[in-house]
Amino acid sequence: MSIKGVAFDFGKVICFPPEDDGSLEELAGMAGMDRKAFEALLWPARNEYDRGTISGVEYYRNFLAKAGVFPDEETLKKMVVIDSASWTRINPGTVRLMEDVKKAGLKLGILSNMPHEFLAMARKQFPVFSLPHAGVFSCESASIKPEEKIYRDCCAALRLEPDELVFFDDMPVNIEAACSLGMHGFVWRDPDAARETLRMLSIPV
Repeated sequence: MSIKGVAFDFGKVICFPPEDDGSLEELAGMAGMDRKAFEALLWPARNEYDRGTISGVEYYRNFLAKAGVFPDEETLKKMVVIDSASWTRINPGTVRLMEDVKKAGLKLGILSNMPHEFLAMARKQFPVFSLPHAGVFSCESASIKPEEKIYRDCCAALRLEPDELVFFDDMPVNIEAACSLGMHGFVWRDPDAARETLRMLSIPV
C-alpha cells in the first residue's frame, strides 16, 4: 500500500530535549541528589505517570521515596511544574515539517507518551497540538509505547492501516515496536534528516 500518513512523537521530536535546558540539574538539586542518581530513578518510574494512572505529585513522591527523599507537598508541586516546563520548548523545524506533510495531502498524527497534566496544558498553549488530524496520547489510550495498543489506536484514529503510516520517534525500542506492526518507523535525528527520509519515500515535503 502507498503511504498516506505521518505521525510524530512529541518528546525530543516536536519539542527539544529537556536535558538541554538545565531542568534536570534543578530538579536533582531540589531532591538533594546528583543528576545521575536522580535520572536513574526518574525515567524508569515514569510509565504509570504517562499511562495516566497517577498524578505528577504521586510520581515524584513515589520514586523519590525509593532514594529516602521525602519533599513536602509544595516542593513536589514545584517539581511537577519544572518537569512540565522542560517539555515546552517547541522545535520550529519539526513544526514546519509537520505543516508540509499536511500540505502534501497526507494525514498527520501525534503519537506520544504523555501524562494528563501536561496534555491539558499543551492543548491550550501550543498551536502545534491543533495541527494534526489526530493525536493519540498514552494517558488517554491507557497504554504506553512500546505497547501494541497505542500504535493500534493511532492507526484507528487516522483511519490508516499500519503499512500506510510513517512514524518518527527518538527511542529505538518504540520504532522497533512500530515496525513489528508493519509501520514505516524511523529513529528521529532532526527535522532535516526526517524530511530527507520522507523525500526518499516519495513524499513531497
